[in-house]
Amino acid sequence: MIKLKNHLKNQTSPYLLQHANHPIDWYPWCEEAFTRAKAEDKPIFLSIGYSTCHWCHVMAHESFEDEKVAKELNTNFISIKVDREERPDIDSIYMEACMLFTGTGGWPASIFLTPEQKPFYAGTYFPKESAYGRIGFLDLLHALGKRWKQDREGLLQSAEEITMQLKEEQPAGASKLSWQHLSLQVARWFKRNFDETNGGFGNAPKFPMAHNLLFLMEYYRVNRDRRALEMAEKTLLQMYRGGLFDHIGGGFSRYSTDDFFLVPHFEKMLYDNALLLMAYTEAFSITGKEAYREVARKTAQYIQREMTDQSGGFYSAQDADSQGVEGKYYVFAYEELTSLLGASAGRKFNEYFNITKEGNFEGNSIPNRLSDFVPEEMLQSGEWEYSHTEPERLLPKVYAYRKQRHKLFLDDKILTSWNGLMIGAFARMYRVFGVENYLRQAKAACGFLEQQKQGNGSLFVSCRKGRCQGAGFLEDYAFYGFGLIELYSAALEPGYLEKAEGYCRKALELFADPQNGGFSLYGKENETLIASSKETYDGAVPSGNSVMAYNLVKLWQITGKEFWREQAEKQLAFLSGFAERHPAGQAFSLLAALLYQNPPEHIVGVLKEEKDLKKLQKLYGRDADIVVLWDESQNYERINNRATLYICKDDSCRPPMNL
Repeated sequence: MIKLKNHLKNQTSPYLLQHANHPIDWYPWCEEAFTRAKAEDKPIFLSIGYSTCHWCHVMAHESFEDEKVAKELNTNFISIKVDREERPDIDSIYMEACMLFTGTGGWPASIFLTPEQKPFYAGTYFPKESAYGRIGFLDLLHALGKRWKQDREGLLQSAEEITMQLKEEQPAGASKLSWQHLSLQVARWFKRNFDETNGGFGNAPKFPMAHNLLFLMEYYRVNRDRRALEMAEKTLLQMYRGGLFDHIGGGFSRYSTDDFFLVPHFEKMLYDNALLLMAYTEAFSITGKEAYREVARKTAQYIQREMTDQSGGFYSAQDADSQGVEGKYYVFAYEELTSLLGASAGRKFNEYFNITKEGNFEGNSIPNRLSDFVPEEMLQSGEWEYSHTEPERLLPKVYAYRKQRHKLFLDDKILTSWNGLMIGAFARMYRVFGVENYLRQAKAACGFLEQQKQGNGSLFVSCRKGRCQGAGFLEDYAFYGFGLIELYSAALEPGYLEKAEGYCRKALELFADPQNGGFSLYGKENETLIASSKETYDGAVPSGNSVMAYNLVKLWQITGKEFWREQAEKQLAFLSGFAERHPAGQAFSLLAALLYQNPPEHIVGVLKEEKDLKKLQKLYGRDADIVVLWDESQNYERINNRATLYICKDDSCRPPMNL
């Protein structure tokens, strides 16, 4: 088969480059493609996916590498490929269209458009050939090509109707319920849907959704609801015990395909690991149980050795597939490890990680520790993790063997939004664990993003191999602002707070809707599409609107500026209506509201020496909002010419005290 380079050959996205040698004449999303579609009077086939998506690989192999499919697309359609991680604006609009057409969504998304970008048909994965009552991709192309020529008006009418629905904005409106009552509703929902046996909520597939666990832990802090903490802890432990966690190399996969967290969908995403790092760190902060520190340590180690660029930025994802087989990289045969480690050590290692001769995944075994019984006192002491020391000592050897056994594809683009979450995770780990390496990692990633800013101070969406592209979307400003606030709280260096304020002001300027409230996904510096959306649902990641609410609350609480209080209250009012209608999808909004209503201690420290800063961080840095002053002022002076703290909580302040 002769493969010709198409219009994707000069792209930076690893996903687009995976398709650059297809016989299909792919275009990236660009004006040239739409101009050609209009000139040749052809509909557009829009395919949206991402580089580590298993079913994207399947459809690519079955259909996009096929000469018959290529001939049909090249003759009767203009074909466009989009990386959903680089263009969340396009993905958001056309995934909503897919939901309107089919009631479901997912990737790969397969959308058919008019040359004016209006969708007239949509679906997700299609097999190449029709079978079992399901239309195949080739038959679908024939049918739609025929309808375009013979029933154009019908397709255009469908496209107009869907486009009108996409343009309809969900009514916001403030809820009549208090945030306290909304939080109670959400906590009750989690209690009703909690899986008592296996942890998590509802049935498979089970996604980590770490922000839900962060909400439950904050709900426990505020309301002392032991049940909320128990649900979070059970879920965190089960996710770690199961195959969702990579016991050999660290880090978490995207979701569990079963109820037990045993068999994951093996791709690893940066955003999941960032949010989970925060959740395990928070669990340790609340309970002091060493098991949570150990999970955080192993996950951070994974990020540092496999997902970190030498420039300091973090990569996006690792694939589920190796050599075309899902999970091949991660599973082991029993004899494979006894051969590697020796009969005695291998037997102990296999027993420790539940690797059996029968296997638990297509004849092989996913390492897991689901059979462990873990008494409370072992969790507290950390003895659980080291009760079998020999298998733990053998992990580096097994890890090195696995690395050379099969190659794992890495999506090495650096996304601003996901890097913001990981900066926040490393900064928060430093606050709780005091490990200097974590703070250095957060600072290095921040330094990388600051070097890649556009000349006007705007953020890029992504960078890869020295090339940055795309004007930043709401998530880029919201998530990076979050990371900067966490980094300021960890390092107590005013420059990070100033940057956070600057990017949040920029977000208000670019994305805010002053009339109706909230923030649009794309703004004044982005391309105008057929519709605009305000994402408010906290799915696999929190929405940009939820994270902006959190940022605005934190900026007010740290700085005391009335401007940020006003913006925080407006944003929480906007989100409250959505929280009332869809409470289970608003966990991060509710986290922001709990924080607004129950602020931590606020400390102003008038310091003298660098050692004062270290002492302040050690004593109060884990939870309090801290402002550091090195010079005295009219309101804040040193008592006894020594470092002095001014501590306020719940609208009252203590007398000044020396540090």
